[in-house]
Amino acid sequence: MAQHGTARPIVTLRSTAGTGVTYVTRKSRLNDPDRLVLRKYDPVARQHVDFREQR
Repeated sequence: MAQHGTARPIVTLRSTAGTGVTYVTRKSRLNDPDRLVLRKYDPVARQHVDFREQR
């Protein structure tokens, strides 16, 4: 039986603008072993900023 949930864990992305906005997503441990950085929209800052994976 395959292991459940080990290959694609749930991660929280926090805005680098310091507004406290977060996104929740899944990532592939095989393709992205390091911390994930995505450019997404921050509604408080009202612009697109980098969101970094928090642990």
